[in-house]
Amino acid sequence: MARAARPGSPSHPGLRRRRMTGRGPGRAAAWAQLLRVSALFTVPGDALAGAAAAGRVPTRGTVLAAGSSLCLYEAGMALNDWADRDEDARERPERPLPSGRIHPAAALAAAGGLTAAGLALAARAGRLPLATATALAATVWAYDLRLNRTPAGPAAMATARFLDVLLGAAAAGVAAPLPSDGAAAPRARERRVRDASRARDVWGAAALMGGHTLAVTAVSRRETQGGAPGVPLAALGAVGAISAWTARRRTPLALTASAVYAATASRPLLHAALNPSPPLLQRAVGGGIRAMIPLQAALATGAARATDVAGAAARVPESAAAGARPAQAGRGGARSAVPAQAGGVRPGAGGAPLAERGTGRGPAAVALLALLPLARRMSRKVSPT
Repeated sequence: MARAARPGSPSHPGLRRRRMTGRGPGRAAAWAQLLRVSALFTVPGDALAGAAAAGRVPTRGTVLAAGSSLCLYEAGMALNDWADRDEDARERPERPLPSGRIHPAAALAAAGGLTAAGLALAARAGRLPLATATALAATVWAYDLRLNRTPAGPAAMATARFLDVLLGAAAAGVAAPLPSDGAAAPRARERRVRDASRARDVWGAAALMGGHTLAVTAVSRRETQGGAPGVPLAALGAVGAISAWTARRRTPLALTASAVYAATASRPLLHAALNPSPPLLQRAVGGGIRAMIPLQAALATGAARATDVAGAAARVPESAAAGARPAQAGRGGARSAVPAQAGGVRPGAGGAPLAERGTGRGPAAVALLALLPLARRMSRKVSPT
């Protein structure tokens, strides 16, 4: 007569059931590994960088964009393991799905639920953020289900980061309507110049994040088998070019963030280039993921540099027009020498509206840099790759 399996033995049905459903004492650890929670620190900075590039301080829309990004990012993590469960069974059997700690259906359900939550948060930020988040979600699902096993995989991943920065910019809000007085024409010219400059800033910030992501994803393609030194060398060159570009914004915080970015990404990439073995390639990928945090901080500190220059040039005809028209009547019939501002917003230093001066960029960048030690500490417990 066969003996019943003991409750603590590997063959006990209850233990097998808990492993397949993710229940039991190791449930939290299994889901943390599946969702790669140590990489979550690299996500909110995209919304902050996008808002800063749009010339805005963080707002409620920025918080909603960051929440949407977090949900879509985690949806992609769960979906990635679900799509790669057969490959992981051969190459990474310790992952939660092939090891049986989480059932594949649970991972797929989590991916769907997190995607719906991300789109719902973006919808609360407005129509443009919802459209951007929809494109981002479509890119994430296309990458996980198909493109990550094709040569287009790194480009698709870079597109996802590009769209994530655009989501932060879209959720930052739009400018107030122009006044209907005689200053409308010069102010319209100023608005067009400023908006064009900010569009360049937003697309530039998104392109830098996308370029870094492209380099890191290319390295990750061979992290389980090993590869040639050419790919990490090319990624090292990309990191050097990006850090040199962000360091052009000559402020102490921007220079610090750029230096931290270069140091975080370059050292493991150099080691991987000298010895492209799986452990060193995985370490280089982890360093590249964490390096997104100081890169986002660098972008958040100086994203409006071109806008400030363009705004100064556009204010020349505005000043002439303001000096030519009569003084405005103040309260109680008093004459006021202060010209009316676009949208009725009083100018701050340099003539930019107070809501658009970017006074929150410094604290946002400092907060992002403070996340880096936490990301390092968390990555020791849960691998970001």
